[in-house]
Amino acid sequence: MLRGMRKASSNWVGKTIMAIVMGVLIISFGVWGIADIFKGFGQSTVAKVGGTEISLNEFRQIYTDRLQQIGRQVGRPLTPDQARAFGLDRQVLQQTIAEAALDEEARRLGLGQSDEQIRQFIMNDPNFKGVSGNFDANRFQAVIRNFGYTEQRYVSEQRKVSLRRQITGTIGAGLEPPKAMLDVLTRFQNEQRAIEFVKLDAAQAGAIDAPSPEALAAYFEDHKVQFRAPEYRKISFVVVSPEEIGKWSEVSDDDAKKVFEQRKDRLGTPEKRQIQQLVFPTLAEAQTARERLAGGTSFEDLGKERGLSASDVDLGLVTKSSLDSTVGSAAFALPAGEISQPIQGPLGISIVKVDKIEPGKEADYGSLAGDIKREIATERARAKVADLRDKMEDERGGGSSVIDAAQKLGLTAVTIDAVDRSGRAPNGQPVAGIPQGLDVVSQAFNTDVGVDNDSISFKGGYVWYDVLAITPSRDRNLDEVRDQVEARWRQDQIAAKLKAKATEMVQKLEQGGKLADEAAAVGAKVETASGIKRDDSPAGVPATVVTAAFRTAKDGVGQTAAGSGEVVVFRVTDIVDPSVDAASDAVKKLKDSLDRALTDEQVASYVNKLQTDIGTTINQAAFAQVTGANQ
Repeated sequence: MLRGMRKASSNWVGKTIMAIVMGVLIISFGVWGIADIFKGFGQSTVAKVGGTEISLNEFRQIYTDRLQQIGRQVGRPLTPDQARAFGLDRQVLQQTIAEAALDEEARRLGLGQSDEQIRQFIMNDPNFKGVSGNFDANRFQAVIRNFGYTEQRYVSEQRKVSLRRQITGTIGAGLEPPKAMLDVLTRFQNEQRAIEFVKLDAAQAGAIDAPSPEALAAYFEDHKVQFRAPEYRKISFVVVSPEEIGKWSEVSDDDAKKVFEQRKDRLGTPEKRQIQQLVFPTLAEAQTARERLAGGTSFEDLGKERGLSASDVDLGLVTKSSLDSTVGSAAFALPAGEISQPIQGPLGISIVKVDKIEPGKEADYGSLAGDIKREIATERARAKVADLRDKMEDERGGGSSVIDAAQKLGLTAVTIDAVDRSGRAPNGQPVAGIPQGLDVVSQAFNTDVGVDNDSISFKGGYVWYDVLAITPSRDRNLDEVRDQVEARWRQDQIAAKLKAKATEMVQKLEQGGKLADEAAAVGAKVETASGIKRDDSPAGVPATVVTAAFRTAKDGVGQTAAGSGEVVVFRVTDIVDPSVDAASDAVKKLKDSLDRALTDEQVASYVNKLQTDIGTTINQAAFAQVTGANQ
């Protein structure tokens, strides 16, 4: 069991997940201090906010979706233990309750959103645009399906999100950070320091004699838990998803070419032209202007006479579809360098000139055939997923193991002989054969041998799994890990010697010694760095040194551990307190960040008050059941 946030975030995975947690769960608004009133009121309900009940199945789906999203971002599954250690379980519950409270308030206020507004919002979402830059219905379906949504559920969720934004946008409008806060934070962020420093590594530690058998044995006994063999599980699983089934399907060139022809216009690159345009109210003015243009007057000069800037006249490099149909047809019929006759358009009479032509590129079937066939195969496979799911469930219901059921249905089951909770094999390497983002390992460690487990939703399909055997965690003996123990002992010896040497150097520097002299005495070199800010990562300067330097006064000295077993001794040689330019881009960006933070805090306070007024209750038993806290 992982203990606490400090331990949980002590490695790169933890730090990455903590960053994602803050980005995913508090990006719209922060929620703190929800009413922590745990009452049992129905085993099928996790929480109740006013008249809205958050069902066990609904919260399980939300919670599972969040863990899978974070797992995809960090490139490895997130176990329930890790999720609880990072506080994800409580944060997801808080956000779900906050959203329910806002939904209740939207109903009370009678807020609404038309179907057309929701349709436009979805169609303008860049995530759903295809290669042509327009809304792609196939891409839309694929993206939402990949995140476990049906179209109906996604549209319903977007409607709720839109109404919540109406409320939170009003609550947070008009907030301004105080000038004094901006000044203090700007100075804090932009303060600069200069340092000189010396890196001490294994070379400065000197020779380390091999440990005696007795010393190594004693060290092993004191640190035995660090070398303990973890619990391993043998598991089997089968994936039934459109992507997997699509791999087995063959798509003919005839079928692929039909789809290609239907999309050919969107898959190619349209012709573009650099066009200048002037619009006149009457035909007479347009004809006069054309005569002057033909005589050598430039579009820009003629535009200036009419009070237009160069950007008003030059339309840039545009496609035919971006122009009015009449003007576009005329402009794209002109040779380069020629001026059109007056063109009657919806806003007046135009004259255009084509400065440059970039030919379009017709889509090539040969280069796109593979992608089109994969897309067709995946689309066809979607229809097969539901059928295979039913057949697989029938086999499982009849007592078949995952392997036996897969064989009967012609599916391929994967067997992992030994895997620990972190997804590693006994050799310490990540196990192969598990699709990225699939948290089958964490699920397997929350069940037992012989248990008929529920399937896992994955990429628009399903995964069935069995635990075939369990190898309990155990203490290893010294002979099994002698090399690792000796290497760890040596590292500790080097670290202790470097720590002692660095402490001695700091004491001499504090008594008036020079860093150059101390460095020369131990065979190291002095390095310098200047203009360092708090958040900088200058080349050659460990992050721990930057942090320590900003905790040290001018002319002060210190030491800090760095990566690769190094210890760094440093002196702060200069501190520059910056001036504050309110008109600078940096201050404007800081102000924007503070605006968002103040808005988040204001909305959080509003939501807390809303929850209190409406009434919030939480079913502890149901919550623990979903998050695995009762296992």
